[in-house]
Amino acid sequence: MRRVTYAMGASLDGYIVGPDGDFNWTAPDEEVFRFWIDETRDLGVHLLGRRLYETMLYWETADQDPSLDAASLEWIAVWNPLPKVVFSSTLSAVQGNARLASGGLAEEIERLRAEPGDGDIAIGGATLAAEAAALDLIDEYRVMVHPVLVGGGIPFFPQEGRRVDLELVGTRTFGSKIVHLRYRVKR
Repeated sequence: MRRVTYAMGASLDGYIVGPDGDFNWTAPDEEVFRFWIDETRDLGVHLLGRRLYETMLYWETADQDPSLDAASLEWIAVWNPLPKVVFSSTLSAVQGNARLASGGLAEEIERLRAEPGDGDIAIGGATLAAEAAALDLIDEYRVMVHPVLVGGGIPFFPQEGRRVDLELVGTRTFGSKIVHLRYRVKR
């Protein structure tokens, strides 16, 4: 069965966006960017909330920028063809290799798990991940911990007040002192 993963960068105090809406502290260096490219290659589909989808729209046309480096072009070659499902109550259309979700999150994940295909089902965006976590749909949490405290904002982990036991299945420390942690949900 295809795993459902939730992966994002977070501050050491657990936020993906600071209290001022800023997340520039998550900008990856070359080593971290390469890691994200490789991780994305293993995905079969990416589920996104509206805000993350709109942030990632930049990459749909970024290849027209002649100043992009080789890593950015490689990212585009991996990201743009990846199927995406966008959950939004305000958008009426999406671009690129994306479609609007036709059902609820649990229905979409159940359908995607039943379809033939390889690669994980990734969830991006804290709101969507919080809904998936509340429904016990996340199989792995992958957090790129940045060495910064932002003091508030949007949390990586949903604050739903339920316990979830995790098993550490991987770590990596980058030259920039960013640490990637990979936890599997114990079932």
